[in-house]
Amino acid sequence: MTADNSKQRIIAISSVVVVALLIVSAILLFNKFKLDKKLTQQEIELQEKEELRQQLEDQYNEAITELESMRGENEELNALIEQQQAELSDQKAQIDKLIRNGRDLRKARAQIKKLNAQIEQYIAEVETLRAENEQLKQEKEMLSSDLEMQRQTNEQLNQERAQLVSEKDQLASKADKLSKTVTYASVIRPNNITVTGYLIKSSGKRAKKKAAKNVDVLEICFQTTVNEVAKPGREVYHIRIIDPLGQTLAVDELGSGVLTNSGNGEKIRYTTTKEFDYSQDETQLCVDWQPQTPFQSGTYEVEIYNKGYLAGTGTFTLK
Repeated sequence: MTADNSKQRIIAISSVVVVALLIVSAILLFNKFKLDKKLTQQEIELQEKEELRQQLEDQYNEAITELESMRGENEELNALIEQQQAELSDQKAQIDKLIRNGRDLRKARAQIKKLNAQIEQYIAEVETLRAENEQLKQEKEMLSSDLEMQRQTNEQLNQERAQLVSEKDQLASKADKLSKTVTYASVIRPNNITVTGYLIKSSGKRAKKKAAKNVDVLEICFQTTVNEVAKPGREVYHIRIIDPLGQTLAVDELGSGVLTNSGNGEKIRYTTTKEFDYSQDETQLCVDWQPQTPFQSGTYEVEIYNKGYLAGTGTFTLK
């Protein structure tokens, strides 16, 4: 082989080697470009993931803090806040999962946007409920104030009513005392009270007797007195005869009964009554007592009542 052929051969081989190196360099350069592009894309995705995660964390923490600040004494409001916080926590966990997987960041971004809208809705709901509770609180305070004013008014009215009742009772007491005074002043006093015992003969005629065993009927007589305070009209005397043993002679079938002493309210058994028309003059009145039972010997007392007051007394004796 000649020197020229060898030189040409070396040149040809060198050219092939150079071309090969150029091709290899081109391939390496292209691969490096693809790798750099992939790394850059990964860096962008990582940065986007971090930004989304931070955005999610900030929105969630801000929402939780704001909701927590809205707590109060109202149990319904606190229960709503706890429910909303739990729902936000679940949604955050789902979005965190999407971000970690990194397969669909667009979906994660949409979910964050949805979460933000949900947070605004939750806060609006809490604000509405707070406003309603505040209104109810104000209405309750106003009602309590009205009730307190009504209570004070009622208390004042009760005090005034009690005072009026007291004054009414005092007036009634004074009127009652005055009425009793007037009534007492209008009592018609009997004078010259006498009691006579009679034996009733078979002929029907009467004969005066002083021995108790011979007496069939007692005749009680007295005279009315003039009392200008007493108005003319129908009057009643209640006559009480007390035997020597201190017992009131009484037979219900003959008109006996019980009267109330107007002075002290005591119940008093009486023997008989005498009704008459009073004309503000002196009138002689008599009434018989015939019990159809034997009388006892001794001294008897006679009490005569008018308008419930003891108007006169007397005594008589049967031997």
